[in-house]
Amino acid sequence: MHELAICQALMEQVERIAHEEQADHVLTIHLAIGPLSGVEPRLLEQAFYIARAGSIAASAELVTESMPVQVNCSQCGQLSNALPSRLVCGHCGDWRTRLVSGDEMNLLHIELVRQATEEASESRVEQQQFN
Repeated sequence: MHELAICQALMEQVERIAHEEQADHVLTIHLAIGPLSGVEPRLLEQAFYIARAGSIAASAELVTESMPVQVNCSQCGQLSNALPSRLVCGHCGDWRTRLVSGDEMNLLHIELVRQATEEASESRVEQQQFN
């Protein structure tokens, strides 16, 4: 199941970002998955629960959305949506197209939580008292 390897690589990336942003934990991870990416969203979600264990995203939610398959026609030059099994131009119907999107998986964004340090909390309390 290559979805587990994908999730492990995703968790490395999420942990690196969370560390750079000085986050305490990750709430949500948002992915966009194309139907031609070779990634099965249902299997990815199952693998995610295994890969997140013991990480900064141990309680994070995985949110996936489907990306459209888009092609660019070499005959009419138009960009159009296509079916994964039928990569023809949606405008002129020609089969000479170039795949533009739908074969990728993108990390869209992650939602992080940062806890205020004691020093920051104390200074906020002092500011509130003086205002």
